Amino acid sequence: MTHPPAASSGPDEARARGVDEAAPKFVALIPARLASTRLPDKPLADIGGKPMVVRVAERATAAGAARVAVATDSPRIAEAVSAAGFEAIMTREDHASGTDRLAEAAGKLGLAADQIVVNVQGDEPLIPPPLVRAVAARLAAAGDCAIATAAHPIDVLAQYLDPNVVKVVCDRELRALYFSRAPIPFERDAMAQFPHRLPARLPAGLAPAALPLRHIGLYAYRAGFLDAYPRLTRSPLEALESLEQLRALWHGHRIAVLLADEAPPPGVDTAADLERARAAFAVAGASAPG
Repeated sequence: MTHPPAASSGPDEARARGVDEAAPKFVALIPARLASTRLPDKPLADIGGKPMVVRVAERATAAGAARVAVATDSPRIAEAVSAAGFEAIMTREDHASGTDRLAEAAGKLGLAADQIVVNVQGDEPLIPPPLVRAVAARLAAAGDCAIATAAHPIDVLAQYLDPNVVKVVCDRELRALYFSRAPIPFERDAMAQFPHRLPARLPAGLAPAALPLRHIGLYAYRAGFLDAYPRLTRSPLEALESLEQLRALWHGHRIAVLLADEAPPPGVDTAADLERARAAFAVAGASAPG
């Protein structure tokens, strides 16, 4: 199953392999909570005159989502979202992860099991709408998969070796085999003296799916998987790597991977990130969602 590249329509376009161009009907859910150790009240931070979470909702709308809703445990976030004309879904405060919050919200919406749901993080005000749409299309094209996500080739050795950069290895159908913080795939000859001597280059001459790939934390799910997710036990590999997506692989759920040309703009975790996002909106114009 090989799919053509998605067509480019502007500087934010993710020219991607492994996806059909036609976007399916999908729902965008945005988990958002106020608790943040590095940036308090982050979802409500002002970006060009609107709360960050509203900017994310605008991006999801620009991606072509049939329905956009913010899943939150905060009345303040819900009020801000509703005031901007978007749907807010109140969820419990005790969720262990954003995926658990997403599962509760999807259940409240009463979605059909085959409905595609894209998880757009509430701190991604610069997420390219074409990338959101392409991940939804990737899942629609992979009928044997419960999840779709994205990755892009790593071209910097330091990122390949960085444990904070999550890598993914795929099969020939661009389905995830494994996610890791370790440098994978590991080219035996070039890495023979690792870690005592660092390699001079990245693995080279490989097929696109076998290149070192950096995982992009954007997910599309089938609603049926989200319904089952809270009942999946935590996997040992997930605990070792501190990577939640390994739970799905551990339990036999397949993950389709969209191969994008480059990384999207980073999300907002710190005050410096917030200033960069504000500057980007100031340059692009506050009314242009993407």
